[in-house]
Amino acid sequence: MAPLDLAVLIGYFALTIGIGFWVTRGQRSAGDYFLGARDLPAWSILLSIVATETSALTVISVPGVGARGDLTFLQLTFGYLVGRLVVAWWLLPGYFAGKQETAYARLESRFGPGTRRLLSACFLVTRFMGDGVRIFAGAIPLALVTGWSIPAAILAMGSITLVYTYLGGLKAVVWADVIQLAVYLSGGIAALWIATDLAGGLPRVLDLAAAEGKLRVINPELSFTTTYTFLGGLLGGGLLSAASHGTDHLIVQRLLATRSLRDARIALVGSGVVVIFQFLLFLFVGVTIWAAGLAPPELAADQIFPRFILDRLPVGLAGLLIAGILAAAMSTISSSINALASSVTHDFYSSITGRDDPGHLLKVGRAFSLVWGLALTGAALGFYRYASAQDTPVVVLALSIASVTYGALLGSYILAGRWSRAQGPDVILAAVLTIAVMLLVVFARRLSAIAGLEWMAPAGTLAWPWYVPLGTALTVGIGIVSSLRRGRTEMPGERG
Repeated sequence: MAPLDLAVLIGYFALTIGIGFWVTRGQRSAGDYFLGARDLPAWSILLSIVATETSALTVISVPGVGARGDLTFLQLTFGYLVGRLVVAWWLLPGYFAGKQETAYARLESRFGPGTRRLLSACFLVTRFMGDGVRIFAGAIPLALVTGWSIPAAILAMGSITLVYTYLGGLKAVVWADVIQLAVYLSGGIAALWIATDLAGGLPRVLDLAAAEGKLRVINPELSFTTTYTFLGGLLGGGLLSAASHGTDHLIVQRLLATRSLRDARIALVGSGVVVIFQFLLFLFVGVTIWAAGLAPPELAADQIFPRFILDRLPVGLAGLLIAGILAAAMSTISSSINALASSVTHDFYSSITGRDDPGHLLKVGRAFSLVWGLALTGAALGFYRYASAQDTPVVVLALSIASVTYGALLGSYILAGRWSRAQGPDVILAAVLTIAVMLLVVFARRLSAIAGLEWMAPAGTLAWPWYVPLGTALTVGIGIVSSLRRGRTEMPGERG
């Protein structure tokens, strides 16, 4: 790595950590640490949401998707926007009724503390597994640049992230998001410009891509096994976005940190519009790299863009874009650490012990931040071993894992708002059974190959955008049936 690139990288890390130190000033309560004192402007939350949900996975994996396939991945982003609109007008008002600290506090008044804790645990598991993959994704370019092994890169990145997250809380995370988003979008635009030039200009790129069918955006096929279709993108992407942005505390935490419901809606819906253009940018980066002949079949999809950065970008710009990728990954990790610690502090520790002193919860929250930082680093090492023998894009792996519990979370909120007969035991039963089924579906291929369970293989053919719709339908269906059966069994006692 050139000295200038290394200097840029070190300077960026210093700036990120400096933000953590800067915002520690005035932190006196758990509300300051976990919700930024509920005083963050809408535009900063908007950009933070975009940076957090796409971050390193977008920068690394999506160009690989474009290079290996076409633009049909973009169909998911149309669903993402629809899902956000639903959340903005259906779920957000409930979050701003009172002073809720987490996404799951509102369920306690409807179903009791047991349901709140179960769904919070679902969030913890989903976020823990999904962000273990994200740390692994961010370690790929660091390993390529330094020559370290990926496990060594994971340990280095996890350690640095833990320092500034432990210090700064959500406010540090949000402002770091704003900076890193600007950096890696600028780098993506520069990479697109250079790749287009290497391919012989935009007209040639478009001609080559059109001849190979790589400019296709809409796939009208009605299929549950084809990964990217219009119906799958609209319905699957919509429900995935509704679950991730309406029930996942990682995003809800940011929305709660805005100044009003109006600001939260602006941030949420605006982020959906920005995400469409961001995905289009990085998909087309992959198409232009392919057109330039720089995506050989033997190169893993997730290494196509990092290799292009190292081999083709000029000194200085390469360092800046690598810094943006790593900062994006670190920002996502720090967001996860903060959200996980917030959920454990409020949904479990404070709820069970009855301790609600803000100063005490601040100390407890920082301790949980330390624990989750170490745990996420360990998860990334585990997923490195899982994915190292496959050419599965990391973005697909992460979204597949998230889908294990997202359907149960979203279905529980639907039962809470649309099925008055549902009670806590019905929701708990529905969520537990749904998660068990989704684990079998998501890992069906692996189980059929490793454990010799051939009968599970057909379940593994379901395309991952359908995971959340399936999980949501299962949760709602089981919850309704359970409430009806419980009602019938209670009737004789009521008459007597």
